[in-house]
Amino acid sequence: MPLAISNHALRMSGGIERYALTLVRGLHQRGVRPVLVAKKIDPSLPEAQWVDAVQVPTGFVPGKLRDMWFDWRLRRLKKRLNLHPLIACNQTGAADIAICGSTHPGFLEAMQLPTRTIDRWKISLERAHLERSQVIVAHSRLMAEQVQRFYGIPAAKIDVLYPPVDTDRFHTVDTARREQLRQALQLPADRATFLLVSTGHKRKGLDQLVEFFRATTLPVSLAVAGRPIDVQSPNIRYLGYRSDIEDAYRAADFTVIASRFEPFGLVGVESVLCGTPIVVADTVGCAEVVRSSAAMSFTRDDPSSFGRAIAQAVDRWRAGTHRIAAPLAALSYDPGVDAHLDALLRHAEAIAPGSVKTAS
Repeated sequence: MPLAISNHALRMSGGIERYALTLVRGLHQRGVRPVLVAKKIDPSLPEAQWVDAVQVPTGFVPGKLRDMWFDWRLRRLKKRLNLHPLIACNQTGAADIAICGSTHPGFLEAMQLPTRTIDRWKISLERAHLERSQVIVAHSRLMAEQVQRFYGIPAAKIDVLYPPVDTDRFHTVDTARREQLRQALQLPADRATFLLVSTGHKRKGLDQLVEFFRATTLPVSLAVAGRPIDVQSPNIRYLGYRSDIEDAYRAADFTVIASRFEPFGLVGVESVLCGTPIVVADTVGCAEVVRSSAAMSFTRDDPSSFGRAIAQAVDRWRAGTHRIAAPLAALSYDPGVDAHLDALLRHAEAIAPGSVKTAS
């Protein structure tokens, strides 16, 4: 019975794709070669060579039905290939260990969106994912609470395991290197720069940030990395898509997370590991793990609260005390992959003893 992982894709992309890549990388370092089932697999990635890959094409299926088709195929593949236990990063009734990095009802509620037919399909699939699994791994207490509230899942079935971050990639640099990065990105020396990392501007709260940074008289600027923005303001500039996002974190003075819905927010932990404190909404998942020394918290729906958090950040910047000298001490959990994998594989062994086998 081989250990298996499923996800929509094995590629460099959003948070759950990065999570799957991190799991594969960590297992490879332990000599464990899992089966990986996905719709799309990027063969250029080294991680693609560290798994027994099973690709399930879905291009011929109408877009709104692809998740359900993938679930149908995955349940049959699990039975035929005896994939047990299955760590499912996508929503599927085949999950033994259901990874919960988000909830669809929580997204709809936070974004104030109506429940359409396609949303009912997504919720039905998510319910199967959570109810049929033997254990649920929630990536934050926020997610654990939503699983209980929206789906009635007992707390005893849920284990909160905060997601790991690549600590080899995200780390501090010395002052000289940081200054080089600031110059390369043309960040102003006379203003505190706040970085927003966003590929979905409405969810990430760009509108609120634009309104504030356009009007404020504080010595601040907003730098946006990710999807292009259609904004004209001397206090706001676009950095483009960044494959070197770690250097953007290092160059900025603060990272701002003002999301309407953010189940965890790897951005927050990545930023802290690079020595850059965060300004974060109190409803963002990663706010649970970043200590107050590295985070200025605000209430998302209270503009005055946000203004106070920015002013507090500017005070630290002016005093030259804003940088984080000991990033790991600023976090309340171990962000390394080993601690996360240890806990995850304990669940796998409890479900299927002997399933986690190292390469001979």
